[in-house]
Amino acid sequence: MNAKEYLSQAFKLDQRINCKLEQVSVLRDLALKTTSVLQDDKVQGTKQRSPMENALVKLMSLEEEINDDIDQLIDLKRELAAFVSKIENSSHRLLLELRYLSGSTWEEVAAIMGYDLRWIYRLHRKALKEANELLESSTVECI
Repeated sequence: MNAKEYLSQAFKLDQRINCKLEQVSVLRDLALKTTSVLQDDKVQGTKQRSPMENALVKLMSLEEEINDDIDQLIDLKRELAAFVSKIENSSHRLLLELRYLSGSTWEEVAAIMGYDLRWIYRLHRKALKEANELLESSTVECI
């Protein structure tokens, strides 16, 4: 795994969390649209769940997954922050923090750092080169 793949893990996990949050929103809407049907309890047979109950069970399960993913994201960001803090060049370090830990766009990184966008791309290549060297020399455990 190279430095760019290593650092991009947080962004990908964040996207996965956002996708699941959209699914939660859809399930909530579905749960609100369903109506409960009153039925006589039968002595024999299996009790089937109502559509609302099914939607709520799926919703709760998905919310648990999201909480687990958020915990994983927090741990991953701590690990990545510790890795980036070992970058010696302060400009490289700032660029990597802005891009991979804060999720800033290239335009935002350029504006914050006060550089032209083309220079940011060049600086990024240099920062990744330094990060790759650090990654190869250290025993970083990748998730």
